Amino acid sequence: MTNTNVRIEFDSNAVRNAVKKSSPKPLSRAGAYIRKSARNAVSRSKNSSSPGSPPYTRRGLLKRSILFGVERQRMTVVIGPAESFIGISMTAHEFGGIYRRRKYPKRPLMGPTLQKVAPQLPKLWEDSVKP
Repeated sequence: MTNTNVRIEFDSNAVRNAVKKSSPKPLSRAGAYIRKSARNAVSRSKNSSSPGSPPYTRRGLLKRSILFGVERQRMTVVIGPAESFIGISMTAHEFGGIYRRRKYPKRPLMGPTLQKVAPQLPKLWEDSVKP
């Protein structure tokens, strides 16, 4: 019987640096994927959507206002309707509440979209970290 010694070295700093180096691209892919799914969930109609379903857009402004941005320093991606386009009205739709003296029922868009696409997100990071 022979004795075999095995020594494993793990350089955690190298792994962290490889992840930091590759993360903006997969984050950008994830942001674009979630944005597209959210835009596809919004339909055009002159009427209001039923409570519990995504809000409708009359002229398409809501669809165009859904943007994403990658924050490289924090390694995060922010996705949602831009306040500069539509103000704070989407807060009343997403969570329910009062906007301009009108009460809005909950018509969530971003939360359900994230839950719907969450199983596909790990695939976007596949093969992204290289030594």
